[in-house]
Amino acid sequence: MLEITNEKAYKLIQDLEALDIVKILEKNTKPKESLSEKFAGSLHLTDQQYQEFQQHVANSRNEWERDI
Repeated sequence: MLEITNEKAYKLIQDLEALDIVKILEKNTKPKESLSEKFAGSLHLTDQQYQEFQQHVANSRNEWERDI
């Protein structure tokens, strides 16, 4: 079993399989999960904590936009 982390390398492995040089025993059939899907709900915040977190994020973003 291999974990291919580069799309070009994955294509190369597929080409090698097509040439009967290697055989892929188990194909990854599940779609790659996006980061937002992977981490959605992982903070387990209360409504109050969520609102405070969102306010903190907004304030942090505003700091980047101000002139220094």
